[in-house]
Amino acid sequence: MSMEQFEKYVGQVFDRRYKINKIIGIGGMAVVFEAHDMLMNRTVAVKMLKEEINNDAQSVKRFINESRAVAMLNHPNIVNIYDVSVKDDIKYIVMEYIHGITLKNYMNRKGVIGWKEALSYMEQILRALEHAHAKGIIHRDIKPQNIMLLKNGVIKVTDFGIAKLPNTETVTMTDKAIGTVYYISPEQASGKLIDPRSDLYSLGAMLYEMVTGQLPFYAESSVSVVLMQVNDNPLPPGELNPSLPQGLEQLILCAMEKDPEYRYQSASEMMRCVMQLRQRPDTIFPTRKPVEEEEEEFRGKKIKPAVTTHRKRRRGSYSMFPVILGVALSFMIVMGVAIFYVLQQMIIAENDEDYETIEIENFVGMIYSDALLETMEHAKYYEIELDTVYDADAPENTVIAQEPVEGTARKVSEKHEQKCKVTLTVSLGAQTFKLADLTGQEYRQAELLLSRMGLACKIVEEYHDTALDGYVYRMDPFAGDTVTSGDTVTLYVSRGQKVEYVTVPNFLGLVRDEAMKILIENDLALGKVNYVASDQPIGTILSQSKPEFASVPKSATKIDFTVSGGPDYEPPKVGEETETEGVDETPAEGDNGDAA
Repeated sequence: MSMEQFEKYVGQVFDRRYKINKIIGIGGMAVVFEAHDMLMNRTVAVKMLKEEINNDAQSVKRFINESRAVAMLNHPNIVNIYDVSVKDDIKYIVMEYIHGITLKNYMNRKGVIGWKEALSYMEQILRALEHAHAKGIIHRDIKPQNIMLLKNGVIKVTDFGIAKLPNTETVTMTDKAIGTVYYISPEQASGKLIDPRSDLYSLGAMLYEMVTGQLPFYAESSVSVVLMQVNDNPLPPGELNPSLPQGLEQLILCAMEKDPEYRYQSASEMMRCVMQLRQRPDTIFPTRKPVEEEEEEFRGKKIKPAVTTHRKRRRGSYSMFPVILGVALSFMIVMGVAIFYVLQQMIIAENDEDYETIEIENFVGMIYSDALLETMEHAKYYEIELDTVYDADAPENTVIAQEPVEGTARKVSEKHEQKCKVTLTVSLGAQTFKLADLTGQEYRQAELLLSRMGLACKIVEEYHDTALDGYVYRMDPFAGDTVTSGDTVTLYVSRGQKVEYVTVPNFLGLVRDEAMKILIENDLALGKVNYVASDQPIGTILSQSKPEFASVPKSATKIDFTVSGGPDYEPPKVGEETETEGVDETPAEGDNGDAA
């Protein structure tokens, strides 16, 4: 459908509440309008299902699925849904109106996004996914086209149309309802069971594109891309953008692991790494894969196809001489490594009696203290380093992570003073601080600030005579009160002045005094009065500007009337007033003829 075919809706009022102002976007399934919510006096976005698929069961199911998914969520980084209508003729969702652009449009403009800026967006998206996953909702279509970027840098995750909801039938994965192949996870592409880690894979692919300016996998056909997602590994992003920190490359490749078991296991875990990388760009993360499997991939079982695919596209064909030279060089390297290995084994064998192998014990969940150090099984072989973090979920001094992990084997020697370094991450407990004053701020910005402080947020909307609609006018606890990370702060948000509505009466056939009495009784005001020639008695109301039974705001609404001036009434000459407002200047008897 062309845009002209949707213009007919502009100016209409849906359900006597949403006045359509203009078209702001047309997609494959829906058209999005800017509208005015006359009840709440605010600008909203109305997403309406296209007429040609209005009766398509799968499309309607996806449409309803989106409204159900977002209705379960309440987060500053997820678009809000205010209302849903699924009537036979028109089906639409009313959402918050976002002043921004898609992240995809922003990426197209910039080409490559700075890694620090990209991580800022990642943190916000991960907070949104953390909230959704906690509710049992898997988005399944994370891509830059479904991420909105506001002017102030705030991220909004949208389009939960094919999301997997808890305890519900999954929306069928048709060509109309499948995650974009450039970001889809291997298990989703191959029709296997998915879980929240599938969203993290898509997020890794999206971050890859943001910081390199290239998709991790690209081919002429969608089928080829899907096969690459399942079988190939991407070219390391550091080869495309050497300025990237090593830790960022590790983060991207970890999120994009083919096997979900080697990815980040939750949005929370990935978000902690993002935050750590933002604070300490030189961070190097420990590998998550067994060494044997990484070596196996290096020998060509998994990595080789991906590298070959990308390098052919980037560098073109190879001549035979470099290939032969490469083979010869590889043979020499292998021989050198073999000789080194044999010599090393001989040296180790001679001194093997000086070393012993220990397994790292588990410290997670223990309370870090001098007593713990004394009771460590291999205390004399440990070199303990501490890393402290605030954590509202773990009591103070509790060990919440360790590196190496439990069961890792290490060779140690008292004679050679060879020890094993063990890094323990210890909780400082919940962080306590004074609450900032958020009154007078737009509520979404206030929610974001609270989230960054580690505080939960509860929104209470109330009518208010002076505070602007959507702005915080009160908070509990109050500004300056001491709070602890994890606490809940209630924000009281203005809905603007309360607007009461009244049904417009029928004024036709009434005269001045009768009409004025009814206007006053219904808290309506007299608008313009226009006299015309008519066979009806002078002063008889012939028409009214607001139709009978229309719902209009009290006090602020004026009703215009067309009134009979009698059969011989003549309008004033050019330059004279033809209308009056607020008064009823009924033609006097005898004016322009006898009184009726």
